[in-house]
Amino acid sequence: MKPNQLLRLEHLYRRRIPVERVITPELARTCAELSHEIRCQIGLLVSRRGSIEQVIVGNARELVITDLSRFALSRRSLRGLRLVHTHLQNEPLTHDDLTDLALLRLDLIAVIGVGPEGLPADFYVAHLLPPNPRGQAYEVLPPSPFHSHQMDCLSFIEALEAELSRTAAGHVVKEGQESAILISASKASRGTQEERLEELSELVRSDGITVLDAVIQRAQEIHPKYLLGSGKLKQVVIQALQRGADLLIFDQDLTPGQARAIAEMTEIKVIDRTQLILDIFARRAHSREGKIQVELAQLRYLLPRLSGRGPVLSRLGGGIGARGPGETKLETDRRRVRDRISHLERELVVFGRHRDQRRARRVQKMMPVISIVGYTNAGKSTLLNALTESHVSAQDRPFETLDTSSRRLRFPRDREVIITDTVGFIRDLPKDLMGAFRTTLEELRDADLLLHLADGNARDPEAQIRAVEGILAELDLDGIPRVLVLNKCDRLPPEQAGALCRRYGAVGISALHPATLTPMIELLDQALARCPDSGRKHLRPWETAASESLREAGVV
Repeated sequence: MKPNQLLRLEHLYRRRIPVERVITPELARTCAELSHEIRCQIGLLVSRRGSIEQVIVGNARELVITDLSRFALSRRSLRGLRLVHTHLQNEPLTHDDLTDLALLRLDLIAVIGVGPEGLPADFYVAHLLPPNPRGQAYEVLPPSPFHSHQMDCLSFIEALEAELSRTAAGHVVKEGQESAILISASKASRGTQEERLEELSELVRSDGITVLDAVIQRAQEIHPKYLLGSGKLKQVVIQALQRGADLLIFDQDLTPGQARAIAEMTEIKVIDRTQLILDIFARRAHSREGKIQVELAQLRYLLPRLSGRGPVLSRLGGGIGARGPGETKLETDRRRVRDRISHLERELVVFGRHRDQRRARRVQKMMPVISIVGYTNAGKSTLLNALTESHVSAQDRPFETLDTSSRRLRFPRDREVIITDTVGFIRDLPKDLMGAFRTTLEELRDADLLLHLADGNARDPEAQIRAVEGILAELDLDGIPRVLVLNKCDRLPPEQAGALCRRYGAVGISALHPATLTPMIELLDQALARCPDSGRKHLRPWETAASESLREAGVV
């Protein structure tokens, strides 16, 4: 561009637009003439006060809007900016224009059509819509000659924003609670996606988040950057604006790049299934060991997702051979995270030693161990309470208890066993959690018998049973004898419950009704009688020596 043209572009920043006008005729003519001269689109980002915040020069077909992060965006409002730009051939709003309107949540978008002689021709305007029966996301107003267009801009935008806030407030969200839209983008069948979203919805509610809506996209190819297709992502952003959502929660695990790209595109907090489960664990961990395990899992998840802000945050180095930017802030953060991970792993080793001592004491008394395993929210803690008259927390929500609980149980034939309740399993259990809870899960290796408790009332009990068996196999625990028990059979018709038990070779119970537990207790007693050397099966040589030392010291 010529120096004169650059100067005229710079002078656009000095212009002020009355708050009731979209753009003034004089400013529109200046933009149209400049655009006609340089054969490029010119765009103005205008605030509600009428000041011009950005002047954008594109090419003949489009323009690219730069970073808008400095313009605050709340969950129930528009951005407070409108985009007015030129089209060289007097063409109407394009798909890209409407996409910018949706993704950037602009107050409105307007196009000045440039006529053959470089003067303003037609005027095109579009704006977002509140939720409506037609499901329409935005409205494109009929084109009109520029000089005859009439709109009270500020009053229109304030009325639109008030309507958006009113419809968003129609969704009941408790004070201090966050709200979310759930998203699934997968090649799996729609039925599978719906089932997984139901489970995700339970996890979300368990974490104290209100579910506003769910979005499913079944794609042949997953978008490598956004997971969702760009059109679907635009719909999600509009939905989030209309409903006042704080979060987008994906059922699929997002790569660090995908999470950043979606968050930058939508400007809404984005989390995936693993982050959600980690947050639930952080809320529910009560013991010191449980808190360490959760923090360790969170740090392992966070480490590859740390991002810096360039050399501006670098620490300067000094001395010969060390001059230059030195260690960046990102590298410092990563080093600190790795140091913290190492410290937590050492603490878990200490807890493991304490657990070995308790194991040695149990073995010395020759008490068999039964471990209750199963899918989360299958009723493991409720069953432990019913069998041992305990008071372990047992609310009807996923991952209610994380800390291992051990109690004594006396069988009718005067036989005592130790029965333990462990953390629940879930399909696609995050690897970071598997690693952090390794020491807890290894306690299952000392069990003489595994009581696999499944939810007979679940939508797909077989999928949950397979998920638990897969995790047991991954932990090399599939060689331990186990008994399958179907819980919540009181919620099923008797014939359906009987058919399920016959299908899986299981015994049916209801942990809420102690009278139904008798057949299960008899089956456990028989299964233990068939286990050789119950109580000493997993005793290792060094543990035998520890047991002898404890006996000599008078501890056991």
